Amino acid sequence: MVETLSIAVIGAPGVGKTSIIRQFVYNDFSEVYTPTRTRFVYRPSVILNGNMYELKILDVPPMTSFPSSSSQEWLDLRCRGVRNANAYILVYDICCVDSFEYVKMIRQQIVENREGSSSSSSSSEVPILVVGSKRDLQRQRFTPRRAVSVLVKKTWKCGYVECSAKFNWHVVLLFKELLGSAVARGMRQNHTSIRLQGALQRNRCSLM
Repeated sequence: MVETLSIAVIGAPGVGKTSIIRQFVYNDFSEVYTPTRTRFVYRPSVILNGNMYELKILDVPPMTSFPSSSSQEWLDLRCRGVRNANAYILVYDICCVDSFEYVKMIRQQIVENREGSSSSSSSSEVPILVVGSKRDLQRQRFTPRRAVSVLVKKTWKCGYVECSAKFNWHVVLLFKELLGSAVARGMRQNHTSIRLQGALQRNRCSLM
């Protein structure tokens, strides 16, 4: 039986979250910016540590806030499935401080609203990966990488990766890190060696 993992990808407008997803799923990048206005779901399959997983990647349009209840989530079509995601990718643009402040707000709201939402799931166990996008523009970044990395890892207790969707740099790495955390959480054990072979072609079945 193939396990399904739900991942919500959240970020301010223009940070490149859709480009990261499409680079991972389709090995494709477009220079043309198209705003995400409605929720879009990608369903790639991945091979992780020798096991196959079906991913449900939610490309979430910018939200004013993380839904505080199930009723609020269902009233806004853009938020469907966000509260119950197995993991979160919070994307900001390393050249835009406002996009980092947005990630800061959403992370805090995820922690507050998932706290106590399930007796078997505490907020601290929900994997959250903060991703600094557009690494290819690092000369324009608003603050040194180390400053952000220390804050995210030490204070927020989240994972941190920087990537470039344009050059397909660290895109697979960020999904590898997040999925490793999600699988380890689900199985209640740590994987010392995790191999992610990338997204398989959509609707394709491979014998392994």
